[in-house]
Amino acid sequence: MTLIEEMLKHTVSIAVIGIKDAEWETAYKVPYYMSRHGYRIFPVNPKIKGKILFDEEVKDKVNHLIDPIDMVNIFRRPEYLEEHALEILQMQPLPKYVWFQLGIYNDTARKMLEDKGIKVVQNRCIMVEHANMQ
Repeated sequence: MTLIEEMLKHTVSIAVIGIKDAEWETAYKVPYYMSRHGYRIFPVNPKIKGKILFDEEVKDKVNHLIDPIDMVNIFRRPEYLEEHALEILQMQPLPKYVWFQLGIYNDTARKMLEDKGIKVVQNRCIMVEHANMQ
């Protein structure tokens, strides 16, 4: 089993950093697709904090989530990933996986997470990968 297959099969809950509330945005379409395929989505974006998306209240930071999260999916520019890695490392319990969306990669952030036992995928679209497994 590849890492991507493992991640998609062993994940139930996905926190989405940088989620958008506009239906035409990729950062809305991808979490919407994942929610329609049985994943529980926890939205994270300080600009829309307090709104309800996918039956969950939008939080401003991922480490403010209370529920245990299997995976963190990130829709942010690479220069923000180290800051987000620090937030992720404050989560209790730590997620098993972190997924940087297509076009997003930062090896420093990846190493920060992997050093704590979190498996990371960079520069791949979770929706495309999921659809390819169907």
